[in-house]
Amino acid sequence: MVDYVKHAIQDDYSDEYSHCYGCGRLNEEGLKLRTGWNGDKTLTIYEPRAEHTAIPGFVYGGLIGSIIDCHGTGSAALALHKKNGHEPGDGIEPPRFVTGSLHVDFLKPTPQEVPLKAIGTVEEIHPKKWKVTTEVYAEDTLCAKGEVIAVVMPDTFLKK
Repeated sequence: MVDYVKHAIQDDYSDEYSHCYGCGRLNEEGLKLRTGWNGDKTLTIYEPRAEHTAIPGFVYGGLIGSIIDCHGTGSAALALHKKNGHEPGDGIEPPRFVTGSLHVDFLKPTPQEVPLKAIGTVEEIHPKKWKVTTEVYAEDTLCAKGEVIAVVMPDTFLKK
């Protein structure tokens, strides 16, 4: 498994839609999560900051939920982009997704001072909906798992 994302799908989102708190590269206060391919799985890596503390030494669960959420929508974008014959960095703007549903199971306390790896499996369930199951690891420990139903962003979200 690689331990970095060389070119993320979020790198190719238009500036107009790059302000998400979780994965927006233009959100100065945000997490700037980045999702890319790792074989046939998707990968997001994030190192929690001090402000993501729940209790000393452990990560706040809301951060884990945010990672699963943005990893899910980014993974769906990767999958549909690939289905359409493209890869990140090829100069074609990828499709954008929003979260239709988010489910998170916390399995073990997540330590604060190690990079977290979100590994996703993507399944198309409808032409406009994709299911992404994600496992979040701290080193070799599975700390959380979740599921996102990602929906192609409706035209009503687009600025006219």
